[in-house]
Amino acid sequence: MPIFESPDGGETVYVREPGGAQRKLHSQSPRAFDLHAQIMEDKLWGDIRRAASTNPGINELLEQAKVLYHLSN
Repeated sequence: MPIFESPDGGETVYVREPGGAQRKLHSQSPRAFDLHAQIMEDKLWGDIRRAASTNPGINELLEQAKVLYHLSN
């Protein structure tokens, strides 16, 4: 009989065989997926900001984006 495990209170459910270590994704709530997507987006922007410190082209585009953001609010 398979074993179902959830590390996040039921948002994501994995299944594995008894005695086995390998598990497979069984189900994931849309909310858990949205959180994962948001985390990945935040990581991407962090990577872009770090790259801007050594890449003048990326830095210039980020500065332009900041100006556009402030002007639009």
